Amino acid sequence: MNTFEEQQFPFPGRWLGGISLVLAPVLLLAGELLKFRFDFFFPAQLSAYQSHPTLMFTAYSLFLAGNMLLWPAIITLANLIGRTKPMWAVWGGSLVLFGLFARTFHSGINHLAFQLVNTLGLPKATEVVAQSYGAFHIVSTLSGAILFGWAVLAVGAWLSGTLPPWGVVALAMMSALMIGVLKGGTVMSVIATGCACVALLPLGIRVLMHGSMPPARIFWGWLIFSSAVIGLFFFLGQAG
Repeated sequence: MNTFEEQQFPFPGRWLGGISLVLAPVLLLAGELLKFRFDFFFPAQLSAYQSHPTLMFTAYSLFLAGNMLLWPAIITLANLIGRTKPMWAVWGGSLVLFGLFARTFHSGINHLAFQLVNTLGLPKATEVVAQSYGAFHIVSTLSGAILFGWAVLAVGAWLSGTLPPWGVVALAMMSALMIGVLKGGTVMSVIATGCACVALLPLGIRVLMHGSMPPARIFWGWLIFSSAVIGLFFFLGQAG
């Protein structure tokens, strides 16, 4: 198996890439598990939000956080694949990354739909979503990218030896994760995101362990700085 050497691939770096590989799939799985008790289709998702707003907000937020955090993981995986199979890395990594934009866009629609429940009530919000569901937007063209992208990336991981056979199969299972607006958790979505944990989490640990630890002063300095930046961004987001 290949190992990750930071000096060869400075972006996104060993730490961001490794942490992303570990955390992102766990967040995705947690979001799917929280939604699992409710029916898959959007009327039930809106109804679930009305009766369990905190639970549904948390579930969708965890999934969105995992989706946004996936990009360093995908770039790191593509870098490792690209050492011996660059074309598979380029195509697989690019398709998945473009697909992440689609999922993020859909998360924005989900948030708006939940706010309609708060402002208009469940019946009217369900009617509005039903009338506009499936409307074309430019991001629709990216929905298929992520479904095929995981399979292409898995083949690249197999041909390059980046992942073991069981990791390759687990990574390919992410192609079974449905994409769209207000999609609930299902047996297949739990299996798919669970497989993502199986494929990516061990690789993330391997990436993080390959190399020396930074001095304590630098580690704590970056941790404090990163926390302050995240807090500032959160404040600015709330103000906007």
